[in-house]
Amino acid sequence: MLSNTCKYAIRSVIYLALHAQDGKKIGIKKISEDLDIPTPFLGKILQSLARQKLLSSTKGPHGGFGLGKDPMEISLMNIVEIVDGLDMFENCLIGMRPCKTDTNNQAPCPVHGQFGGIRQQLYDLFNDRTVGKLITEIEGTEEYISL
Repeated sequence: MLSNTCKYAIRSVIYLALHAQDGKKIGIKKISEDLDIPTPFLGKILQSLARQKLLSSTKGPHGGFGLGKDPMEISLMNIVEIVDGLDMFENCLIGMRPCKTDTNNQAPCPVHGQFGGIRQQLYDLFNDRTVGKLITEIEGTEEYISL
């Protein structure tokens, strides 16, 4: 359901929460190597998160990326919204127009009713789960974000 770009963004933010504490910055090459994400692609992802103030970035030889907020204030939804947008929570699962418009008096798609509850559960999950909560659950098991 999430794009690979969004998955990389989430893994990167978790990585930074684990390794860039106390205002420390980590260089993009190090992040790229540790997470096995191509550097130019990762750079675009991290810059978009920095533009939205989820991350902080510093240029120069000792520059890099760090968190722009406390990990407990960064929800998965914050990352998903920046990278993928909210289409998953607003548009029809199978791409039919009636589900999206809701104003043309047409019947919704065949899975609309069933997916509505799942969509709300996903929304609540991404909104309620913070990077900080995830960190406490994966302490000592950093291999989850390595590959």
